[in-house]
Amino acid sequence: MKSDTLRALPLMLVAMALIPMGDSAGKLLTTTYGAEPVFVAWSRFALGAVILAPFVLHLTPPRLFLDWRIWLRALLVVAGITSILTALKTEPIANVFGAFFVGPIISYFLSAWLLAEPISRGRTTLLLVGFIGVLLVVKPGFGMTPGLGFAVLAGLCYGAFLTASRWLATAARPRALLFSQLMIGALVLAPFGLTALPAFSAPVAAYTTVSALGSMLGNLLLVIALRLAPASAMAPFVYTQLVAATFLGWLIFSDFPDMLALTGLALLLISGLASLALPAGKSR
Repeated sequence: MKSDTLRALPLMLVAMALIPMGDSAGKLLTTTYGAEPVFVAWSRFALGAVILAPFVLHLTPPRLFLDWRIWLRALLVVAGITSILTALKTEPIANVFGAFFVGPIISYFLSAWLLAEPISRGRTTLLLVGFIGVLLVVKPGFGMTPGLGFAVLAGLCYGAFLTASRWLATAARPRALLFSQLMIGALVLAPFGLTALPAFSAPVAAYTTVSALGSMLGNLLLVIALRLAPASAMAPFVYTQLVAATFLGWLIFSDFPDMLALTGLALLLISGLASLALPAGKSR
């Protein structure tokens, strides 16, 4: 494993644990406290921007917000987060993350196609095995629900976002890139989020904060990791979210995947982690 990947690995693993934690808080908001997914998505962007602003305003040049690529990247994550929160309202968190994991597969092939990043036959084969795992979780045509459809949409957006993050990794400092997506997300979702405010309570405030912090810190570490190593090398590590998502789903919601979905999750995890042992392949 190359040194840049070794340096990025701890950051990626922590990021992949924080993101399911934030999504678990978001699921509690929508299923227990009646919050709308669009409010949870907007509050996540808005609170994240407010918390991060004092630390990054001096690092964020105004011209950054004039770059159409920055807006494209931000809109991809806005669509992805809104979709996954919509899915979590009705579906178990482990199943949502299983369907969502079409994202790393999309990122791998997009990065090879658009960024000419290295690929290998072995890693490609394993990612296709992972795609079979996604199909076992989603069950297209055989029990697929609208919620899982939103989870797949979230994964598609997230895969494109991962590639865009690598594409723009040198456009600004990692904290400035994160701040740009938070500000754009807050602005775009404000008309919808502000009209869907839930009744205030201490638990709503607490879970809203946890949702925002988990997402913000996870994405900050993700941006830093993608600055250090290629998206095609980091893509398999995204699968470690499955462990956290399954554990949190069982611990908090008493949800556990059925046998077919569990088989799909296992295929995803095994294929993703097994690809780490393979050479990166040759650049085109």
